[in-house]
Amino acid sequence: MPGALPIGDVAPADGVLPAQARVDADSRSFHAYVHIPFCKVRCGYCDFNTYTATELEGASQSGYAAQVIEEIRFSKRALDESQVIQRQLKSVFFGGGTPTQLPAEDLVEILAELADQFGLLQNAEVTTEANPDTVDLEYLTKLKAGGFTRVSFGMQSAEPSVLKTLERTHNPENLPIVVAAAKSAGLSCSVDLIYGAPGESLDQWRNSLEAAIALEPDHISAYSLIVEDGTKLARQIRSGELTEPDEDLQADKYELADELLAEAGFAWYEVSNWAKRQDERSMHNIAYWQSQDWWGYGPGAHSHVGGVRWWNVKHPTAYAKRLADRVSPAIGRESLDDRIRLEERILLEIRVSDGLSVQVARGANPRASELIAGFIADGLVDAGSAIKGNLVLTLKGRLLADSLVRSLLA
Repeated sequence: MPGALPIGDVAPADGVLPAQARVDADSRSFHAYVHIPFCKVRCGYCDFNTYTATELEGASQSGYAAQVIEEIRFSKRALDESQVIQRQLKSVFFGGGTPTQLPAEDLVEILAELADQFGLLQNAEVTTEANPDTVDLEYLTKLKAGGFTRVSFGMQSAEPSVLKTLERTHNPENLPIVVAAAKSAGLSCSVDLIYGAPGESLDQWRNSLEAAIALEPDHISAYSLIVEDGTKLARQIRSGELTEPDEDLQADKYELADELLAEAGFAWYEVSNWAKRQDERSMHNIAYWQSQDWWGYGPGAHSHVGGVRWWNVKHPTAYAKRLADRVSPAIGRESLDDRIRLEERILLEIRVSDGLSVQVARGANPRASELIAGFIADGLVDAGSAIKGNLVLTLKGRLLADSLVRSLLA
């Protein structure tokens, strides 16, 4: 089952935010995340807040769009009552779970409500994640007609044995078909890969990279497998049924990904993300890394406005009941102080190719100049960029990004 929610203060039933949320709100962009918590089966490595049909306990997929729409209307009232300046949405992201488990009409209806309540900026990015087995040209054409601009396919691997280990059920032969369909529908296309599954060789990872590149998507994400406590995969590793991912081999796989993607014309812009053009970077994910404002809709979804963070109840049944009772679906909330916001800024911005401001680093650690000199000497950050005032990670630095952050925050 999904991991536990964080511990925080009790969220108010009316959803009204403290004064902190409206400070300088006009300097931040506004975004929406829509969580679709349904999956046909649960993958062994997954720790996301998702549910199969047998786990829904009376919750209905058919009524889910109406519930999200009710939360959208609730959020508009709460933001107005909180006197947070209204901003049009810069991006909308439908994640899961498997958003495309729902009919295309449901996703379009939710997007239309967001547009009605908040408005969409002229060049707003609207993305949905998709399982390759759940869409076709007709489905994707409906999304495009309804205002979607982008689709992100969960490819994970081109190797059947790796997909079996991860318990991914999609047919890898469907990837070329649905990517071509997305392009035909006029949607920008991204594929997600995972490396480091137990037993995956470097050659198998190369095959997956080459297969992803051959699809000619606009964007590729490559994430290192993280073994989360409580997952089936974690239990299999503890029992000895599967081997734990090897850190050195993981590093080799990352270096291979960066090499092959660069050769294919992709440029890294965040440690795990590459795009062919700057305008194909994920606008929504960049908003997270820049600590912009977003409202997360759906069970277990997290939101952030002006350093105020909150999260919804996890189960779809509990979520539906709170909305039916006309109270906030949020179960917990926290207000971040200046130090925590600074630490999170360093943690996130060091990962992007635009870099972290040297001045920000100095504001967090009086020894920052000394540490940065060491980073340069060790080949972890680009010397020229550091002299100009930004810490931009080298390939070696990307492999050790967490270590750099720990040093700066020590």
